Amino acid sequence: MTPTSRQCGFSLLEMLVAISILALALGSLYQAASGATRNVRTSERYAYGVELARSLLADNAMVPQQGVNATGETAAGYQWRVESQPRDLRRSGMGRAQLHDIEVGVAWFDGSKRREIVLNSVVEAYSRERR
Repeated sequence: MTPTSRQCGFSLLEMLVAISILALALGSLYQAASGATRNVRTSERYAYGVELARSLLADNAMVPQQGVNATGETAAGYQWRVESQPRDLRRSGMGRAQLHDIEVGVAWFDGSKRREIVLNSVVEAYSRERR
């Protein structure tokens, strides 16, 4: 080789460094995208659980005097429960009003984590003649 003729191009070491940097950048991008996808999936399941609980609460806006104690499971694997108990109103001076404390719970598994939504409210009780 003469001193005036120089080879142009990259050495093998420079190529390895460039490919390593590219691999690290792509790996970080992949982790960020998969984390965002996981967060969206978790949010969707949480929103479905909240809407299911609200729907169950609306379906039980009035309960029988003896109360409600029901459980079930949806096709998507959400387990739900509805429980009510009479509220004692004699001390508050409201007489014999028939109100119940109601609790609606919806639980599901998000991977290995168990998640749960619980809604509490007060609803009116009805007698058999009224409904």
